[in-house]
Amino acid sequence: MRRILLIDDDERLAAPLAAYFARVEFELDAATRPSEGLAKLRSGPYDAAILDVMLPEMDGFELCRTIRRESDIPIVMLTARGDVMDRVVGLELGADDYLPKPFEPRELLARLQTVLRRARGTPAAAAEMRRLLFDGLAIDLDRREVRRHGAQLELTGTEFELLVLLARSPNKVFSRDQILERLRGQAAEDLYTRAVDILVSRLRKKLEPLDCIKTLRNVGYTFSGGR
Repeated sequence: MRRILLIDDDERLAAPLAAYFARVEFELDAATRPSEGLAKLRSGPYDAAILDVMLPEMDGFELCRTIRRESDIPIVMLTARGDVMDRVVGLELGADDYLPKPFEPRELLARLQTVLRRARGTPAAAAEMRRLLFDGLAIDLDRREVRRHGAQLELTGTEFELLVLLARSPNKVFSRDQILERLRGQAAEDLYTRAVDILVSRLRKKLEPLDCIKTLRNVGYTFSGGR
């Protein structure tokens, strides 16, 4: 049974979600304060965490940052503010997906299942080459490590997934919508495509001086690293 931790100060949210998740054998545990949630995560184990952005003690962004310093557990963030920058910040801090409030339990469950599948991998993925090697760049899929000229890079979970997506298909052009759909397992809306430009920009800075992610204006992005 999958164990999920919800950290949200709305005490009315946990019980109906737990009942809904139980239908697919997901066990939902809950904490209303970040300190309580961190204590639960540290005593674990949990398979994924759901974080609200608006929390007492510290906001969901700081909580996500704290969790990422200790764990690579899949994280879905909930936001009621509807600001695209909130979502971009959450992804940049290492969240795997986000969902605006109010939401349908089945949509939250679907997104959790997507990030869990991505984290667990599939038999087809396991059969693929586990390292991607290019001039000056090495991507270890098992260890989720990226080295540039031998130096390990500190990438968020989303940055790593974006790099792997592009690097697995060199010279293939991915549109912004395709990138969001592949990374998050769902169709993208125009509002969200702006997040891709920011993610690519920050990933490029971390890869410098390598220049392996190219922009095709009004089309999308492609990986051009040489092997």
